[in-house]
Amino acid sequence: MSRSRRSFLFDVVWKQLRQNRMALVGAGIVAVMFIMAAVASFSSSDPAAINIGQSLLPPSMEHPFGTDDLGREVLVRMLYGARISLLVGFVAVGISTLLGIILGSLAGYYGGWIDALVMRFVDIMLCFPTFFLILAVIAFLDPSIWNIMIVIGLTSWMGVARLIRAEFLSLRQRDFVLAAQALGASDLRLIFRHILPNAMSPVLVSATLGVAGAILTESALSFLGIGVQPPTPSWGNMLIIGKQTLGSAWWLSVFPGLAILITVLGYNLLGEGIRDALDPRLKE
Repeated sequence: MSRSRRSFLFDVVWKQLRQNRMALVGAGIVAVMFIMAAVASFSSSDPAAINIGQSLLPPSMEHPFGTDDLGREVLVRMLYGARISLLVGFVAVGISTLLGIILGSLAGYYGGWIDALVMRFVDIMLCFPTFFLILAVIAFLDPSIWNIMIVIGLTSWMGVARLIRAEFLSLRQRDFVLAAQALGASDLRLIFRHILPNAMSPVLVSATLGVAGAILTESALSFLGIGVQPPTPSWGNMLIIGKQTLGSAWWLSVFPGLAILITVLGYNLLGEGIRDALDPRLKE
């Protein structure tokens, strides 16, 4: 795909996104999350600083989101939790997208026994409920953030692989691919230079929605106590404290829960907007 064509497609997609209010709302939510993570990165506040004398203080001007049972600022921990969620979301989706692209490209381009082998492996992976598969794997590993990211990535690549395979099956007999073959282009050049750039639209949508799924999975694992471990703040493990003090300190559950809800909603809205912009069949 030439640079001028890429620029033209970007302009078209950007124009469609600007006309989609829900997509703009989603993009705004995602932007706010990046700002929160940036603030945490440059902040000198310690999210693990304990002050028992100020435990379970309700939201106020001095403590906008209140304090938890150890006197730690909920707002500061929320900001650091945003950084953890971004890291988990993007690294996990990066791993799953890379695996899906490689396996889907091989299956769609070569076909035959390679396609059959990859697709049967995909079918086997899809037979297991993803969340319970992650729980089973985490049970044998240390519950660290890196293990969480790797496990989520290694158990969520199947959808990308199927999307890429379908696109390759549709594109490999197109005239521009046949012309490149006639000119002597190698298989790797055909896959990565000619076919893959034209097959990335559905993958971009899937990756955007996948970030939301990864954040939700990490939050659930942390809430169960097998995800990000204290004192590292995560929206999921903050909910554990909120569950224990729900009757007397509502803010410990409400603010992390709303953060998870709004963030996942933002990525879903943005993903749907990108899908609408990239798929001409959905345009009026």
